Amino acid sequence: MTALEAYARRAEEYTELLGGVEAMAPVDVRRIETWARTVCGPLLDLGCGPGHWTAHLAALGLDVEGWDPVEEFVRIARDRHPGTVFRRAALADLEGHPRTWGGILVWYSLIHLEPAEMPGALAALRGALRPGGTLLLGFFDGTRQEPFDHAVAPAQHWPVGRMTELLEEAGFEVVDVETRTDPGARPHAAVHARSPH
Repeated sequence: MTALEAYARRAEEYTELLGGVEAMAPVDVRRIETWARTVCGPLLDLGCGPGHWTAHLAALGLDVEGWDPVEEFVRIARDRHPGTVFRRAALADLEGHPRTWGGILVWYSLIHLEPAEMPGALAALRGALRPGGTLLLGFFDGTRQEPFDHAVAPAQHWPVGRMTELLEEAGFEVVDVETRTDPGARPHAAVHARSPH
């Protein structure tokens, strides 16, 4: 079963557990809000799931839309957050939107990629950003790059140092990095990176 099929089967369950900003770590809410307010131009929440981050940013008055490849998530997001723009679309669809976005939120939406796919994914993200546009990438930190059994589908740990290297190889400038481990949770990392002018 692919990750998309697994999420489609468990979309309602996922939404009940994690489909609201109130279920997120307050430090992540502050980080995403702070980053989003620095963005010049439209925002994309890529891999938006049930749409909680997209709707939260829209409620702050930001120009944002959410994309997800899982049809069930898009339906749930539209039902729960009317008036917010959601599209059934995936990373590959960025190719049709070059230099479009002022900022792209990629919050745990690349965790199921195979390692060989990551460089191409980061290059696609850079190509979709406007010059000077920024990326906020959240993922599972780790002492080495390795897979693990995620609750929905196999996922990857990425050492934050390796992820920053890949971002720089894709042409990004790394602005800042955050790592932490919350009680009962896997190590977290977030990288804020900029596409050069």
